Amino acid sequence: MSEISTAAPGNSSDAPADRRARPSRRTDRARPRRSIRWTSWILGGGSLLAVAAFAWPFFVGAVPADAQVAVPIVAFALIPALIVALALTLDREMYTAKTVALLGVLSAVGAAVRIAGAGVGGVEAVFVLLILAGRVYGARFGFLLGLLTIAVSSLLWGGFGPWTPFQMFACGWVGAGAGLLPRWQNATRQNSSGQRIRATREILLLAAYGVVASYLFGLVMNLWFWPFAVGSGTDISYTAGADPGQNLASFALYSLVTSTLTWDTVRAITTVVGIALVGPAVLAALRRARLSPRR
Repeated sequence: MSEISTAAPGNSSDAPADRRARPSRRTDRARPRRSIRWTSWILGGGSLLAVAAFAWPFFVGAVPADAQVAVPIVAFALIPALIVALALTLDREMYTAKTVALLGVLSAVGAAVRIAGAGVGGVEAVFVLLILAGRVYGARFGFLLGLLTIAVSSLLWGGFGPWTPFQMFACGWVGAGAGLLPRWQNATRQNSSGQRIRATREILLLAAYGVVASYLFGLVMNLWFWPFAVGSGTDISYTAGADPGQNLASFALYSLVTSTLTWDTVRAITTVVGIALVGPAVLAALRRARLSPRR
């Protein structure tokens, strides 16, 4: 063996140099963590702004006519927040060519799937891709994939409007939520039956999440136009200046009769069927191109 391998640590002439090198390595490891923490705050702040834009009818006393005028302003006010969040995240987090390429490819695939389905009758097959990719690559990737998929499909399809920023955030939350689902330790790696059980549990978890995400997506998207979607004086109307509980009850009834029992249910069924059919194969393919680190 060489002298380096047999020398005592205290007598090695290289020990001081090694000790001097360790702080720099720790600093290099700390930088990505600080960047991740910073981008988490940026994305979280943008999401809070979007939540406020969605939920304003419960806290702001505005008449429907004023709301209709204000919606385009609020919607386009969200675009700078989207641009800042994307720029900072891509600069600090999505720094490898592989990550950017994979994000671009999956965004293009998601846009094509969305344009092909066009949301007819509530069919949203793009949710399958968002959930599976978010599960494999994490919440940040899922969030960005949701934003970019809606942006690209809207530009190509000519469907860009005041509703687009709301759709971008809502789909971004769908992808991010999949990345935040609980994970299990791979304790059964060498046990084929255990692997099958674990894979089945994962598909069931993602299918259940798909149902919840489908209904929540319908609820939050209803919020952006509900105040002026129906006239005043009905049980499902928005009432300016009313108690938040009253408007919440009216909104719940409005969503139930207009989308929950129809569009949202079809979306949930489509998502569950898609995850059950292609989920195992797509998860395996995405994991073969796994990004590191996954957060």
